[in-house]
Amino acid sequence: MTSVRVPEAMSSAPALPQNLPAAPAFGDRSIAEVLTSAAASLGVPGFENRLNLPAAKRVCVVLADGLGRNLLKQKSAHTPFLRAVMQSGQGRVPVSLDSAFPSTTAASLASFGTGLPAGQHGMVGYDVLDPGQDRVVNMLGGWDAGVDPQQWQPFPTVFERAAEHVDVCTVSLPQFSDSAMTRAALRGGRYVTATTSHARTAAAAEAMAGAGRSLMYFYVNELDKAGHRHGCQSPQWEHQLEELDATVKRLSATLPAGTTILLTADHGMLDVPESQRIDYSADPDLVAGVRHTAGEPRMVHLYLDESEGDAGRARLIAAWRARFGDRIWAFTREEATAAGFFGAVRTEVGPRIGDVMIAARDAVAFYDTRRARPTALEVVGQHGSLTKAEREVPLLCFQADGKRAPRA
Repeated sequence: MTSVRVPEAMSSAPALPQNLPAAPAFGDRSIAEVLTSAAASLGVPGFENRLNLPAAKRVCVVLADGLGRNLLKQKSAHTPFLRAVMQSGQGRVPVSLDSAFPSTTAASLASFGTGLPAGQHGMVGYDVLDPGQDRVVNMLGGWDAGVDPQQWQPFPTVFERAAEHVDVCTVSLPQFSDSAMTRAALRGGRYVTATTSHARTAAAAEAMAGAGRSLMYFYVNELDKAGHRHGCQSPQWEHQLEELDATVKRLSATLPAGTTILLTADHGMLDVPESQRIDYSADPDLVAGVRHTAGEPRMVHLYLDESEGDAGRARLIAAWRARFGDRIWAFTREEATAAGFFGAVRTEVGPRIGDVMIAARDAVAFYDTRRARPTALEVVGQHGSLTKAEREVPLLCFQADGKRAPRA
C-alpha cells in the first residue's frame, strides 16, 4: 500500500512573530505519529515507525482524553501502576509528544486517526467556519447537517488502511460508534462498545484474545469530563486519574501476554478561575469588523468582514494586545501557517482558519456570550492554546503481563 499523498500547501506567508512558541513536531514526535508508528510496528506496509516502537504482533493504544504530561508527573502519587512504568524507562520511545494545534480533542483526535496535521485533515478547531455555508460548524459533538464528515476530512484513516492487513478494533463508548467525529477521522475496523471502564477492559481482552496480528484503540474520556466540570486540580479529577491507572493495570493483566500497550492523550489541561472567564464580545473594540467568532475559549478564531482587509486585521490585533498584553498571543492566519502550527495547509482548509487568532498564554479564557451557552462559562479545566500544560502529552510504552497469547 502506498502512503497518503499530501496535497500542495498554501503559499508561504509573512515572517513569524518572535514571541510565538514552536509548532507541533509533526512527522517527528506528535500525536499524529502514534497510530502510524503502531501500524508500522505491526509490519503494516505504507507506514513509518517514527516513534521507534518495538516490533509487535498486537498493539493496544490507550488514549486518555485530557491527560497532560505535566499533570501525569504532578499527580504521580495517584498512579502507582503508571509510575512504575515511567520509572522502568522507555528505551528509545519518547515520553513526551505534542498534541495537534489547536490543543483540542477534535484537532488532535483527527491527527491521531489520520496521521496528518490539522491543515490536511481540516478539523482546525472545536468549532470553525464552513466557508461554503458561511456559518460556524462544530467539529466534535454537534456537527452541522450540511457538513458531510467524509468530505470535510477526505483522507483514509490509519484504521482503514491497516484493516487490510491486521485486525483493527476500537473499544469505546456506545455514543461514539457512529458519531460524525468517528466517521470523519476514526472510521475503519470493528467497533466494540461498553460503558464502564471495567466493561471496556473486559471487552478489549475478549476482542484481542480471538485475533492474530491486531491494532486496538481504547478510548477513555472520564478524565476530561471531570476536568471540565471540576478542574484538573480537583479531587474528582484525581479520582478519575486513579481509575485510569486501575484501567491500564487491568488491561496489562488481561490482554494477551506481550501485547504492546501505549498510553497517550489528545491534549493537556489547566484550570481557569471564574474571574478570568472573560466575555470579550462586551468590548466593541475586540469584535470590530468581525463577521464570525469560533474556536474555543483558549483559542479564539475571528473571521472578519471581507471589507476589513489587512488594515482591519491589524487594528483588531492591536486592540486585543492593548487590552490583554502578554496574557495572549495574537496572530493572523498567515502567521500561523508560516509558523507551521497546522502543518501544510490544503487550499480548501485555509478559509476555515480564523483571519485573526487569539491564544491564551496564562489562566484566562475568552467567550462570545452572544453565541456561547451560559453553561460554557462554568467550565473550569480548559485547553486549546499553545502552553506546555495544554500541548504536551505523554507516551508510555510497555508490554502486557497478561494472558498467554493464542497461537496465530
